[in-house]
Amino acid sequence: MKAWIAAVLAGTMMLSFAGKPALAQQPRISGEAWAAYKAKFLDPSGRIVDNGNGNISHSEGQGYGLLLAYLAASRADFEQIWYFTRTELLLRNDGLAVWKWDPSATPHVTDTNNASDGDILIAYALALAGSAWNRADYITAATRMAQSTLSETVADFAGRTLLMPGTEGFSGADRDDGPVINPSYWVYEALPVMAALAPSDLWQKLTDDGHSLLKTMQFGPRKLPAEWVSLKRQPQPAEGFEAEFGYNAIRIPLYLVRGGVTDRALLTRLKEGMAANGVTATIDLTTGRPKTELSDPGYEIVNHVVACVLDGTKLPAEALQFAPVYYYPSTLQLLGLAYVGEKHPECL
Repeated sequence: MKAWIAAVLAGTMMLSFAGKPALAQQPRISGEAWAAYKAKFLDPSGRIVDNGNGNISHSEGQGYGLLLAYLAASRADFEQIWYFTRTELLLRNDGLAVWKWDPSATPHVTDTNNASDGDILIAYALALAGSAWNRADYITAATRMAQSTLSETVADFAGRTLLMPGTEGFSGADRDDGPVINPSYWVYEALPVMAALAPSDLWQKLTDDGHSLLKTMQFGPRKLPAEWVSLKRQPQPAEGFEAEFGYNAIRIPLYLVRGGVTDRALLTRLKEGMAANGVTATIDLTTGRPKTELSDPGYEIVNHVVACVLDGTKLPAEALQFAPVYYYPSTLQLLGLAYVGEKHPECL
């Protein structure tokens, strides 16, 4: 392991490597909330179960589970989730994780492509936990994943630094309208940590270009980004995908604010565009009409957090009550609550 120390702003967390002491980790998620989450979604094997998606597991979910276990200061649960991740998903030769594990399939992994957001989340959580808990093995694993993410999925196109969604299927060589990106895969808070693990100025370029691309993605009457975007010419919804602001895109504003991006014009456009009748919704970009209204507090909390950041608006009581039903919105809710509790307690 490299003998260096990197101080990284990720909340108020300091990464400390090379055996030097790290800041003590204070729980940012209550024990009660974490217990409810893991009772619902954490299988005894260590896999996070996506109960809204056929009970599959995926690298994104394992990364979220690791991050939430870290934020709850639950070392045993973190290790359990990491055990499943490294034994069942880290099957590729390049050090990245396969994206999907299906309990109903034999073998459980039928597609060995990766998902770059999952890889980033896993590496990020490992780095934070390795620093806080003095686990060199976590730092070593995080470093390899960061290096592989940089070499395999960070690409240059037309002067922009892009995060490819996976190593296969999204480039100009793979698709007529390639490259195709997913703007919800940019985990902004993690990129400075990735830069500490695998030093390169490309990480800052990735942050800057992700932000600038979002400003150009103003599709349809609501001026929202698509979930899948072709960059072959001007940004436009990619072929073969629904032209929609979908479930994954809902997390974009949360990723922005957790990553310290406070672009009022961008956040306001996203906040207003993804609301229908005052409720968060997926949006048909062609017509601007809502496709599915999403009243789960986990979806709703995204705009509540944005309102807090922009205007100091207090979160409503229902946003503070954690009663998990489905994996994805429950994850967003805990990430939102952890962020507000640390950065904007005046909104609680």
